[in-house]
Amino acid sequence: MLRTIEIKQSVFADNNREADSLRAELKGKGLFLLNLMSSPGSGKTTTLVRTIEALRDELRIGIMEADIDSDVDAHTVQNAGAKAVQLHTGGMCHLTADMTRQGLEALGTEDVDIAILENVGNLVCPAEFDTGASKSAMILSVPEGDDKPLKYPLMFTVCDCLIVNKIDVLPYFDFDFDAMCERAKKLNPNIEIIPISAKTGEGVEKWADWLRAQVKAWKGE
Repeated sequence: MLRTIEIKQSVFADNNREADSLRAELKGKGLFLLNLMSSPGSGKTTTLVRTIEALRDELRIGIMEADIDSDVDAHTVQNAGAKAVQLHTGGMCHLTADMTRQGLEALGTEDVDIAILENVGNLVCPAEFDTGASKSAMILSVPEGDDKPLKYPLMFTVCDCLIVNKIDVLPYFDFDFDAMCERAKKLNPNIEIIPISAKTGEGVEKWADWLRAQVKAWKGE
């Protein structure tokens, strides 16, 4: 008799257990972990730099930069004033909870209040794997189009916050902001939607306020 094993289901189950264990450890330590996801070119690193600038005087920030093969972004956020470590995934298009744990150990979290994982740039695989994060956020840039919730519903379903970046170029693109919000809210009624321009700084303080509130709630303050 041929035996069939659902490998994908098993992989997810193992990862979910590891993620729950990591999240419980982070809660015990009072360490907030944000999983930040997006497509390549959405402005993740520029948004991170703006985030560091807004919060570095009140929170100790650690950044884990995940990429297939590069350390450019890690140097960028380090120069902005954050503690940083580069994570090379060896060709993998996402991070698992175990990989995230390894990243946190490499980063060193004794002097960190908030750790931010800049996940590998795509809207499919990272949404499927729980990293053990306290909260998850994604960035959608205006040039990508307002139909992304229709094409990548899982990403919008698993995220707690949606940052809509590059609003400074809204006049130049056929992007229906209200329609995008409606589609996202239909998938996830509780998702927080924050429009920003990482280039000009517009809206960044509202994003920083959301993050401050999440960190305080996680620490029970």
